[in-house]
Amino acid sequence: MNSWYTIKVKFTKEFQDGTLKRVTEPYLISSMSFTEAEARIYKEVGEYVRGEFLVTSIAKTDFADIFEYDDADNYYKAKVSYVSEDADSGKEKKVNNNYLVSAKDLKEAYERIEESLKGLMVTYEIPAISLTQIVEIFPYDPEALADYEPTTGEEEGEINSPNINVAYAAGEEE
Repeated sequence: MNSWYTIKVKFTKEFQDGTLKRVTEPYLISSMSFTEAEARIYKEVGEYVRGEFLVTSIAKTDFADIFEYDDADNYYKAKVSYVSEDADSGKEKKVNNNYLVSAKDLKEAYERIEESLKGLMVTYEIPAISLTQIVEIFPYDPEALADYEPTTGEEEGEINSPNINVAYAAGEEE
């Protein structure tokens, strides 16, 4: 089952005025595991970031759904609450779900959440909507890692990894 992961990547960014600045940007990626998420972010971000970059954190993120529109670059997190009845005890309990929606501003984000949830059969409320720092979303793509083969270095006697700097002699025993 796919999960959403927020991955923060640190790199040197060139701005439109030509200045360079070290920034950390969060990306949202759908994958099967932390390992796959890390491999995919190296592939995706490596295509457009010049120079070195570093994955500083990976965190599992729960979103009930994501509503992405092509006309907006900002992502808003909406907390939606509704009351549900527990099947076993019959007691009512409050359920909170987080949704992500792309919109130009807060008002449009609220309207788009309302539009997207209008078919919901329960009464709900939206107690909070906030702007996120997410730069881009990478949905699950089973083909994305089809050509990705991590280098173990066993053939050359080295481990090639962006996170460690270790060499060993393959097949030699002490």
